[in-house]
Amino acid sequence: QAQLVESGGGLVQAGGSLRLSCAAPRRTLDMYDMAWFRQAPGQERELVAVISQNGYTTYYADAVKGRFTISKDNRRSSTYLQMNSLKPEDTAVYYCAARARGASTYSSWGQGTQVTVSS
Repeated sequence: QAQLVESGGGLVQAGGSLRLSCAAPRRTLDMYDMAWFRQAPGQERELVAVISQNGYTTYYADAVKGRFTISKDNRRSSTYLQMNSLKPEDTAVYYCAARARGASTYSSWGQGTQVTVSS
């Protein structure tokens, strides 16, 4: 299980960009699939993007395809979510999560970072 810390959230105008970072214990990214989730006020948690342990496979929710990019840097032991062309509906608390290979659930979570997109 990993201890994850998100950063990079903030207030941005529609059409702007933000890059979220998720710091993990050293070598975590070699052992876990990493994902970004988000939860808007009054809404259920939504899976946004996933990157596999080996970094070769990614998944994106339809709502963010073409706008968001998940990546990782094993040396920094960090996972990133580059968010471009932000929309007000992207406003949410964004969470980083880790999942062991073959596991069905994400067992490690960060505290979340707020992203607010204004019109």
